[in-house]
Amino acid sequence: MLTILKGLAVVVFIGMLIGLEREYARNKDEKIFAGIRTFPLIGLYGFTSALISSITENWVYAIFFIGFAGLSIAAYYSSAKDGKVGGTSEVSSFIVFILGSLVYWGYILLPVVIAIIITMFLSLKIQLHSFVGKVNAADIYATLKLAIITLIILPILPDKTFGPFDVLNPRLIWYMVIFVSGISFVGYIFIKLLGKDRGIIVTSLLGGLVSSTALTYSLTKKSKIEEPLSFNYGLGVITASSMMFLRVLLIIAILNSELAVPLFIPLVIFALAGIIASIVFYKKNINIPEAAIELKNPFELKSAFVFGIIFGLTIFLAKAAQIYFGDQGLYAASALAGFSSVDAISISISRLFGSNITLLVAMKAILFATISNTVIKMSISSFWGSNILKYVVWKGLGVMLIAQILYLLILSFI
Repeated sequence: MLTILKGLAVVVFIGMLIGLEREYARNKDEKIFAGIRTFPLIGLYGFTSALISSITENWVYAIFFIGFAGLSIAAYYSSAKDGKVGGTSEVSSFIVFILGSLVYWGYILLPVVIAIIITMFLSLKIQLHSFVGKVNAADIYATLKLAIITLIILPILPDKTFGPFDVLNPRLIWYMVIFVSGISFVGYIFIKLLGKDRGIIVTSLLGGLVSSTALTYSLTKKSKIEEPLSFNYGLGVITASSMMFLRVLLIIAILNSELAVPLFIPLVIFALAGIIASIVFYKKNINIPEAAIELKNPFELKSAFVFGIIFGLTIFLAKAAQIYFGDQGLYAASALAGFSSVDAISISISRLFGSNITLLVAMKAILFATISNTVIKMSISSFWGSNILKYVVWKGLGVMLIAQILYLLILSFI
């Protein structure tokens, strides 16, 4: 009996959560199919339908479901006659009915999670429609092409290692391409949702998830073309570079949590150092105009293939350097890899840690990669940036570079 009462409480919560959103979202004089009272009733109807069918016969549930379907269709037809063509509430009610049944069948967490996801999508109506308006044909084609290529290529790629050091696994390499591109795509989506001109710090934070190195190069080149915005672009470089550390931490945490734990505090400190530097600069020049940031879709085929090649070479060189030159060779390979992609060497070190290298060596290797990546960004700003951008970037990234070097020295004495 206690289990049933707990299930009823969960069903009522699910119904009220979605019903509350539907009530809140409707116009003041608009009539809706179901609201904060009706949705809990629909959930309870699904719950009792499952209960009765378990006592009697399973086919009885189909009768209850068909009856509810008929009611929903009639409600939709009535709304459509009045010129309201939608169906979101009706579809939501179907799902609530099924969630109520799932709760009776013993699923508690899954229906709650689904209800929260539904509520999120319902409440983001304006933002999602705005996002669709900002998506262009190139975004759609790039994403579709990578998806199709993945579906075709992935099944035929051999899932075994080969090569001189037995470290190159074609299927794993492509999985890592999709994994890293997916992280970048999340940042790209958020930029599209918020708008690329929402604010230099906010947009750069998200841009750092896409690619801090690519964003640095883009903003540096723009600083020469649009010199009045050089200060903004410098802030963007610092902020995006800060996100690089959190991106590395996320990749390592997903692939090897044992390595992520000791790296958590230093990587977060490095990121905070850059973010604080950005905020200090911003407050000193609070009246500067905002600047838009342009980023390419990370699901573009060319970018995906290039990263796949870089990752394959990185993991090969890291293993070769370790075999022939020991830990010092691995550090050199990490520093070299950091010039182009911290992601690739982070994945490689995460895979090597535990079986081939110790914790201390893995931590130092990651640091060598982030240090070299910071240096290359400072170099990019020096070669292609305006004087103002150089000043801002060197001050901001300089703080992060000093923090990284000091921590590397500490590790060297351990």
